[in-house]
Amino acid sequence: MRPSSLAVIGLGAIGGSLAWQARRAGVPRVVGFSPSRADGIEALRASAITELADSAPRATRDAELVVLAAPARDTLELIGRLQPSLASGAILTDVCSVKGPVLAIANAAGLGDRFAGGHPLAGTHASGFTAARPDRLRGCVVYVCETGAPGGDQAARAVMNFWEQVLEAQPVLIEASAHDRQLAWTSHLPQAVASALAKALGDRGLAGVSFGPGARDTTRLAASSPEMWLDILLYNRDPVIEALDAAEASLGELRRLVAAGDAVGLRRYLAVAQRFREGLDR
Repeated sequence: MRPSSLAVIGLGAIGGSLAWQARRAGVPRVVGFSPSRADGIEALRASAITELADSAPRATRDAELVVLAAPARDTLELIGRLQPSLASGAILTDVCSVKGPVLAIANAAGLGDRFAGGHPLAGTHASGFTAARPDRLRGCVVYVCETGAPGGDQAARAVMNFWEQVLEAQPVLIEASAHDRQLAWTSHLPQAVASALAKALGDRGLAGVSFGPGARDTTRLAASSPEMWLDILLYNRDPVIEALDAAEASLGELRRLVAAGDAVGLRRYLAVAQRFREGLDR
């Protein structure tokens, strides 16, 4: 799918990058809308969009493909609100980190045959259009989920084709429930742990100069938008709790080894962690 008219609702790090890359790939009309006027103006100045709409419904008029690049709660609200303004045959997709609730709302709104969930693994702790890049999405893995409604498979194929052919990404079809369980471990847990660590360090009241690269690297994700992560953690509550329980148990094991002065066990624990982390870069 190579739309002649694309609408992007939300012009932050992901939405702004998607619009920008689509323009550079030759999509002739990219209409953007952002609740942040500053983001919209910056996107227009950068030629990431060809038009800046003053509302989300107006941005979607005549668009062949509409991408919702908003936080989860806003995305759920937008699906129903935009349904009347979608052009005949237009396809709707999103970029949320949680898929189950999004697909449920799309089906409830009668858009099951015109919607496919999307989630590019290209996030950053930074937000706003200043974090957008015209190549941020190139080569990234993008999970795509079918609604399960009749015709939903065709919408998913169109969205996958758009990601692959226009944005040069790598789409992967996955069930929504499997996506949410997996992301609870690979994305939501790291975010939660970084936030917990940042809060613990902050509560200690040490001066900023006390923290070297280790503390800064491990707490980077804690600088992410609280509003965005509030929605994600709550909408994916059960899988996130399971992952948090496992992390708590692992931290408890580490505490016991240190308290016992168990050098052998502690070395083994640290070596297992080291091997896993090194394996991520291979």
